[in-house]
Amino acid sequence: MKRNTNKEPDQKKLAKLVREILVELGEDPEREGLAKTPARVAKAMAYLTRGYRQNLKAVVNNAYFTSGTNHMVILKNIELYSLCEHHMLPFYGHCAIGYISDGKVLGVSKLARIVDMYARRLQIQERMTEQIADAVMKETGADGVGVVIQAKHLCMMMRGVEKQNSEMTTSAVLGTFRSDEKVRSEFLSLVK
Repeated sequence: MKRNTNKEPDQKKLAKLVREILVELGEDPEREGLAKTPARVAKAMAYLTRGYRQNLKAVVNNAYFTSGTNHMVILKNIELYSLCEHHMLPFYGHCAIGYISDGKVLGVSKLARIVDMYARRLQIQERMTEQIADAVMKETGADGVGVVIQAKHLCMMMRGVEKQNSEMTTSAVLGTFRSDEKVRSEFLSLVK
């Protein structure tokens, strides 16, 4: 069932569902420490999934600037926080974005906002990496785009195999970043 993700979640309904989870876990949702938890979790979940209610055009907000040269632009160490779609547990890390402008550059803060828009959804890191690369390519009209994400997944750390030091790296390369080995190598060496 595909739902309308453009509307704000119903906070009261979410809180009621969280309360039911607490009861099912054997907790007393009326006790002092939990009395306001359902409402707090509902508010947090709406915030952590706000990317569903954003769109690329509004996020970029026409923040384009002309650039006379076609040089590589890189923004790295963009923090990201997301929820894995398999367990709804957090994963967090850093993203690096590079692109070769074709006469048009994007306001630097917009790159970080694009990352946030896709991170603030139930995600898998692999898909999010591709979504960010596609969005930057679309919005800049770049000759090429590269995105690298390194993240730690609490679903790997807190449950299951419980590997505390595991870190996942994903990359997506488009255009000249894919077709030109020198361009790809330059990008990867600069984002290390």
